Amino acid sequence: MQRAEVTGALDTEGVGEEIVWIPVLTLDELWEGEYLDVDVDGEKVLLAHLPGGRVVAYQGICPHQYIALADGDLDLDKGILTCTAHHWQFDIHTGEGVNPKGCKLFAYLVKVEGDQILVGYPKNAATRHNHCVAE
Repeated sequence: MQRAEVTGALDTEGVGEEIVWIPVLTLDELWEGEYLDVDVDGEKVLLAHLPGGRVVAYQGICPHQYIALADGDLDLDKGILTCTAHHWQFDIHTGEGVNPKGCKLFAYLVKVEGDQILVGYPKNAATRHNHCVAE
């Protein structure tokens, strides 16, 4: 598979800055329909290979109480990722909060070169995760 399509909805803060690209896995290590967490320069990142071939990456911890999102449940039919701790839910395609609304996962850029998956973030990003509180 030869492609270098960049996907992801990188948070607008930091756009235009130099992007750091980190190789994380190959497509053989993350099959379509699978998700897991990887380390990207000291940050836990959730990587998901969606049906149709798109790979997305978000902060790997729930923005509520920092529980690993890879331990949660991903309903591919509905496109909903549910945190195992308090059942906060996120749209796996956008990172937007479903329950509660208004909370969003930090989104990383993703590109695939050959079969290598790379995750990108702005070089000068102060933080690479969001935090939300329950209302």
